[in-house]
Amino acid sequence: MNHFLKKLILIAGISLIPLLCSTQTTNKSLTLEDIWTSRKFFPRSVGAMYHLNSGEHYAYLNKNGLFRNDYLTGNHEEVLVAAGVFLKPGTGDTLTVEDFSLSDDETKLLITSESEAIYRYSEKSACYVVNLTDQSIQALSEGGKQRLATFSPNAKNVAFVRDNNLFYKNLVFGVEKQLTFDGKWGSIINGSTDWVYEEELDLTKAFSWSPDGTKIAFYKFDETAVKEFTFAEYGELYPTQFSYKYPKAGEANSIITLYVYDLASETTTPLDAGLETDQYIPRIYWTHDSKNVIIFRLNRLQNKLDLLLANPSTGKSHVAWTESNKYYVDITDNFFLLNDNIHFLWLSERDGYNHVWKFALDAPEASLLTAGGHDVISIAAVDEKNNTLYYTAAAISPKDQELYSVRLNGTKNTLLSVSPGITTADFTKNFNYYISRWSDANTPPLITLCDNKGKVLRELENNQPLREKIKEYQFSPKEFFTIVNGNEVELNAWMIKPPDFDATKKYPVLMYVYGGPNSQSVKNNWGYYDYLWYQMLAQKGYVVVSVDNRGTGARGEEFRKCTYRQLGNLETLDFIASAQYLASLPYVDATRIGIWGWSYGGYMTALCLTKGADVFKMGIAVAPVTNWRYYDNIYTERFMRTPQENPEGYDDNSPLNFASLLKGKILIIHGGSDDNVHMQNTMEMVAALVEENKQFEMQIYPNKNHSILGAYTRLHLYQRMTDYILRTL
Repeated sequence: MNHFLKKLILIAGISLIPLLCSTQTTNKSLTLEDIWTSRKFFPRSVGAMYHLNSGEHYAYLNKNGLFRNDYLTGNHEEVLVAAGVFLKPGTGDTLTVEDFSLSDDETKLLITSESEAIYRYSEKSACYVVNLTDQSIQALSEGGKQRLATFSPNAKNVAFVRDNNLFYKNLVFGVEKQLTFDGKWGSIINGSTDWVYEEELDLTKAFSWSPDGTKIAFYKFDETAVKEFTFAEYGELYPTQFSYKYPKAGEANSIITLYVYDLASETTTPLDAGLETDQYIPRIYWTHDSKNVIIFRLNRLQNKLDLLLANPSTGKSHVAWTESNKYYVDITDNFFLLNDNIHFLWLSERDGYNHVWKFALDAPEASLLTAGGHDVISIAAVDEKNNTLYYTAAAISPKDQELYSVRLNGTKNTLLSVSPGITTADFTKNFNYYISRWSDANTPPLITLCDNKGKVLRELENNQPLREKIKEYQFSPKEFFTIVNGNEVELNAWMIKPPDFDATKKYPVLMYVYGGPNSQSVKNNWGYYDYLWYQMLAQKGYVVVSVDNRGTGARGEEFRKCTYRQLGNLETLDFIASAQYLASLPYVDATRIGIWGWSYGGYMTALCLTKGADVFKMGIAVAPVTNWRYYDNIYTERFMRTPQENPEGYDDNSPLNFASLLKGKILIIHGGSDDNVHMQNTMEMVAALVEENKQFEMQIYPNKNHSILGAYTRLHLYQRMTDYILRTL
């Protein structure tokens, strides 16, 4: 599928042409406006395909309404909601439908509109309920915007959060009931999570309906003891101060308690999660029979996970299963409780690799369903009726991901998807089909409908216009290779060369780094904005390279967790060794090697420019962590433990302590309203550089968060970085 990108034939006499000039005048050159303004290189998708209960149909929303479509043909078979229904009650104004969900019985539709972002994943919205039977629409609540609105399984109620309190609306009688009354900003949160749970445990909705729809289990966060962080926001005569609770490494967390509310008796029962309060509750689930709540309880060190079974009527609980790890236990949503309410599937590293295991509550049973010297990435679907598990894995290469099926007893493991490349799969409710999204490094996404054996039934989007456009703009192929570091460990890498590459010439190199635990920048899939920028830089005469250091993912537990308690150490050594290897290549100018990264990558950039000062000429550190003491406790302590336990791990690899070593040029960039990696990190780095009389450049984006987005902000940012690269590398 990727043979349309051919290696370009060098033109005779290329060595006489200046480096930054194109030898192919008929080909177009990328601009930053192409990347960040026109979006003409952004791949097309197929929109949201909401799986319906039949397994043969999906709901599809467009400007004309919500339709029931047939998977095999794509044809509209029924209008579920006409566009004219989406009108704001009382005003008749047309609603912009931003997201939607259907009740389990598919008789009601819940839509969100007018959403306002809170943090990275959280928002509040104006929610509306549409009755599909009579096409009527009603506001979910008149008391203000809602969060996390969710149908009960019996479709009679919708639960939601507002102003840190939990509510539900009875759709039969139109009555709204408030369940908690102590919610308060910066103090008590009911039914949702605090900042650090949202950011590091991917948890925002902290309530769950029982399967029979009669009860709601929910969290209460008491963040009173958590210290506040404050930053200025500009735009008025006097800047405002935004304050929120942010627990840094070694500092106090919210205290969490769990409750079950019974709709019939209108009573609230506390659930026993143990006497220890300095712990995490990363997930809760109901058993299918509504008789128990499964509580995930994780200790502060994050190396012991208990699954508790709690009785919703009495609140009493007991430990039903435990997972321990000498490093840490990862919390993901790869948990699946089987219909017997006893056995469950879970990704575990008990054999040194991430694999799917079948465990049992209140029993020592453990069986490995997938096996081998590779990592499983995710559980895609579980079809108990046909005794089949579908999962994705990096079984052929760490840079690729394939879809597999296996029996629930671990037999008949079968490859379903094409390889190389990366495939994700979204299964229908009857498991007869899945939506496959595949790409490789040089081929835009191909989206197809496949049967459960992997056979392609229908092509949904092939991005052929984009494929033609990247030919027209003379994209260079991304080439994969390996680098051996100083410890004889092979590191995966990719390289993009200039389209008029001449092996007899010397080229500057820009290395992109991220490097955080379990991350991967070397993956065989289609890139987006940064990939386009790298193509633009290649057209300007730069070789662009990225390397996956020790500590990155899809290579087993020991490779991934070898940076435990010493974040920054091995990663920096690997990037320095990689740059030294690149410097030895005959077509690389060893005096012109630069490095850049964002967030963890900004941290690595600052370390490499100090500890690796003799190797790197320049670097750009965007939103860098400069001392892990300044970052949040769930992420940092997972890999470093607390500063009190491991002070050397924090200090020995903080670029603040090595500012005196800087020799090259550095540009530091930060968003002034970054609630994730605080601008404190940059200010402390600036102070350290000034103390050592080291010159630097800095770019601050007021009122911008960690993503530095909004209007022309990204265009401005990438223009700033491009100009800096052209000037200093």
